[in-house]
Amino acid sequence: MEENVRTAADAYSPLTLAFIGDGVYDLLVREHLVRQGNRPVGELNKMKVALVKCESQAKFIARLLPLLSEREEAVYRRGRNAAPKCTPKHGSVADYHNATGLEALFGYLFLNGEQERTRELFRIIIENQGCL
Repeated sequence: MEENVRTAADAYSPLTLAFIGDGVYDLLVREHLVRQGNRPVGELNKMKVALVKCESQAKFIARLLPLLSEREEAVYRRGRNAAPKCTPKHGSVADYHNATGLEALFGYLFLNGEQERTRELFRIIIENQGCL
């Protein structure tokens, strides 16, 4: 996609993008964990929480940043710089903002129909989770 072309997802606020991106990211995590093998639900949930908590998402976006296009990085920054009305229960405010940026990026890609790019970025996260 060209860097200067506006898309339907550009019309949404960064927090709205993060709202849907949270669901997209959560579903990708759940799918990944279930495809690894049948486990007790409590174990799956514990593994899921480790991948979706804001501290983890902040580390993951740091790994992805050098791989993002200019447009993707701009979407991430819009999400990161948005002022959410709530405060994090766990983790730092900085991690929470970085996680919101990651979720905004996933929401943006999803709403633009860029599921392959979404999955590509998620694969990079999963492949590098032990290195972070």
